[in-house]
Amino acid sequence: MLFGVPMRIIPTGRRPLSPGSRAGIGAALVLLALVSAVELADGSGTNYVGLVAAAPFLTAAFASWRVVLGVGALATVVGGAFALTGQMVTIATAVNVVGIGLATGLAGAVAAIRQRQAERIAELSKLASVAQQAVLRPIGPQVGTLAVAGRYISATATADIGGDLYEAVDTPYGVRMIIGDVRGKGLDAVRLASIVLGSYRHVAYERADLRAIVADLDRAVARSVGDEDFVTAALVEERGGTLTIVNCGHPAPLLLRRGQVIPLEPPAPAPPLGFMPVVRPRVERLEPGDRLLLFTDGLGEARREGEFFPTADRAWRLLGHGTVGDGLASLETALVEWVYGRLDDDIALVLMEYSGPRPVTTAAVPSWEVGAAES
Repeated sequence: MLFGVPMRIIPTGRRPLSPGSRAGIGAALVLLALVSAVELADGSGTNYVGLVAAAPFLTAAFASWRVVLGVGALATVVGGAFALTGQMVTIATAVNVVGIGLATGLAGAVAAIRQRQAERIAELSKLASVAQQAVLRPIGPQVGTLAVAGRYISATATADIGGDLYEAVDTPYGVRMIIGDVRGKGLDAVRLASIVLGSYRHVAYERADLRAIVADLDRAVARSVGDEDFVTAALVEERGGTLTIVNCGHPAPLLLRRGQVIPLEPPAPAPPLGFMPVVRPRVERLEPGDRLLLFTDGLGEARREGEFFPTADRAWRLLGHGTVGDGLASLETALVEWVYGRLDDDIALVLMEYSGPRPVTTAAVPSWEVGAAES
């Protein structure tokens, strides 16, 4: 009886069905076939036809309201066919058929509400992604004389948004980078991260000393947060092969040099931004081929079965090959594999490589001064 009802659930010319719609239709057709088989095997009346009312509700969990109405119409036709072919149409049979039609309408309404909510969530996720991209602009592959790559690894599969931040700019005082981590998560953390980055992108070009930049950022954070909110940060400056680092309660960067991994701990600890840090710079002389990894504490906290990811032990093998972008990709792959795909916190990564001093170019001598220069 079920297969004798010619009906097209989806009109031709529409866009292809989504995987969810196909799953919903498949589940509903299986249910209709099972109920039909039971009714035909029973042969004593329409005792089970009311069960087909579950078909549109089953479809509503996956498909759009149009698909739900199509499945509901098919279920109503199946129920009516069994009722008409029975020995007699009873009040109970008529109620079952009417109930299938009412169930179809209710399931269609449920599917419409679910679809609107899904579209709204998708739109919010898209806006969150745009907001994150506005806060964390792409950096690299070259900033000044440095090869630089940045990477953001979100702990939430459905949203690439959080309070980790980074930036690299080429200023009159050299290439300057910042990496930071806002206490907390969500939109409030993104708002504070945008404040810190907005301030940094301005003062990095204006202040000759990294300590002055720290003071400016500390005031910006203090004006924008409560007493218990803060931002850990590390600021790095490369000028003529000299590396200067100031650290405000942030994990120490790792220097990768000739197969070794050297944590660049600050000379003295300092509190995060928002707590009036007084920083002491650490100065290192770079060698060609040196790489520097900046990261947030999500990397240090990544663990499986209580065992932390061995960042220092594996840093050179993961980060010392290919381009800096290749290195970060290898680190992310190894990290995600280590934690079985489940991170507890977002992670921001910046990897830079120093290739050597900027080549000195000889200024061209104007043609009318050639004779004078030779004499």
